[in-house]
Amino acid sequence: MSFESSILIVDDSRINYTLLKSIFKNDYQTYIADNGETALELANKHTPDIILLDIILPDINGYEVCERLKKNPATKDIPIIFITANVDAKDEKKGFEFGAVDYIVKPFNVPVVLARVKMHLQLKIAQTQLQNQNFLLELKVTERTLELQANQDVTIMSLATLAEIRDNETGNHIRRTQNYVKLLAQTLKDRDVYPDFFDHGVIEQLYKSAPLHDIGKVGIPDAILLKPGKLDNDEFIIMKKHALLGEEALTLSEKQLGQQGNSYLSFAREIAGSHHEKWDGSGYPRNLKGEEIPLSARLMAVADVYDALISKRVYKPAYSHEKAYEIIINGSGTHFDPIIIDIFKSIHQDFNDIAQRFTEVQEIEDFENYR
Repeated sequence: MSFESSILIVDDSRINYTLLKSIFKNDYQTYIADNGETALELANKHTPDIILLDIILPDINGYEVCERLKKNPATKDIPIIFITANVDAKDEKKGFEFGAVDYIVKPFNVPVVLARVKMHLQLKIAQTQLQNQNFLLELKVTERTLELQANQDVTIMSLATLAEIRDNETGNHIRRTQNYVKLLAQTLKDRDVYPDFFDHGVIEQLYKSAPLHDIGKVGIPDAILLKPGKLDNDEFIIMKKHALLGEEALTLSEKQLGQQGNSYLSFAREIAGSHHEKWDGSGYPRNLKGEEIPLSARLMAVADVYDALISKRVYKPAYSHEKAYEIIINGSGTHFDPIIIDIFKSIHQDFNDIAQRFTEVQEIEDFENYR
């Protein structure tokens, strides 16, 4: 015979547990325990749908059995009904305090026992269904969130790649620089540097927003952007506008999405607009100085310059890691945040590892893109 529900009957009286078993035998799978330890073993083994529990048992009392069942993750949700000869209201109150759902006094009325067991089983089924529905809802929300994140990531990389393609750069520049930024940020966080900055999710947002650092170059005329050589002064003035163009485009995107000040676009906007600023105030577009420059942009400045140095340009060969390291270190306090450079000193070989991991598939005669 197949049963939909099971009951664990815990009573040291053979008369009582035989009577209870006879009541339920046609409708429920029943398990019998005549002491507390056996009850705990059977509950763990079979996970019954409900437990009828006597208080006075030969080894441990029913209260302790109930308490231990409620502390066990595998059995904590099983409804427990105390069936006992104790008629004191204090005993009943104590039973509920230990987590029982009901309290029936012996000698019991069979129809009452049947009705209460049925009621609590129905409640348990309803609760389980509700939990399942909530789980499915949470699962759908999680799936939708992941889908949106994936779409967001693809959109970011598509836009970033568009800017790089126009500049005759390759996608590996994007991958290298975002990994440099992530490495610097994670090390700062691990060493408790700028602790107020690194709250939950910041490093991942920096990693995702870094590829948009040069998005403003899509607004620079081809004659300047693709010029096979160094720019003259007038051309350089136009080229420098890419920082503000990128910042303005991302600011508009923030406003349209209703996420101003509270999204990865905020970091993307900061990075695009300020990654050419210099610690001593000699950078562009606003001549920001020191900590006036957003930390996200200060991180990007190191990442972008390092990658420009180790990459081949029409006006220079690719520098070695050692040469790039020397130039970066010499820029501490003038071009770069000295604190970030101190971190860079200790992890510069990891920069080289990232560069080697994301080398270009083939040698590309690319054009100047860091101006």
